[in-house]
Amino acid sequence: MSKLRALTKPHILLATWFGSGYLPKAPGTWGSVAAIPPGLVLLWLGGIPVLLGGIVVVTALGFWASRKFDEDHGTHDSKMIVIDEVAGQWIALIPVLTAQGLSPLLTVLAFLLFRLFDITKPWPISYFDSQVKGPLGVMGDDVIAGLAALICLYGALYAGFG
Repeated sequence: MSKLRALTKPHILLATWFGSGYLPKAPGTWGSVAAIPPGLVLLWLGGIPVLLGGIVVVTALGFWASRKFDEDHGTHDSKMIVIDEVAGQWIALIPVLTAQGLSPLLTVLAFLLFRLFDITKPWPISYFDSQVKGPLGVMGDDVIAGLAALICLYGALYAGFG
């Protein structure tokens, strides 16, 4: 089945975040980039509560879509699955909304920090990546990488940066 035709299946469309997981070289980075505009729209529309709702929805959909994608392809945590990056990147975006509005600098830092933690996988991110199987392993390492980026960004804000 062609990749374009595969995108007609809802679980593949979501797992690859509308095809961004099919982009060559570094699909996780492409998935993170593709996550930022809708995440910022959620922040702009309703602030942190709306983004949190989006995180819950995309994480729940990610459990379903990643399981179905891996079943279809006979894989575990295929690199083409990037809905987990969406959940993690949206978590990292939470501090981007400040009293002054959406911060472009914090948006870039949220992206860079999330990618840093997702790529280097320090503990406990590495535990979820290597030891936890199924959708919890697929989604878990990116959710924790997003939390690590969020903590760093709030630390930077607390220290007066941004």
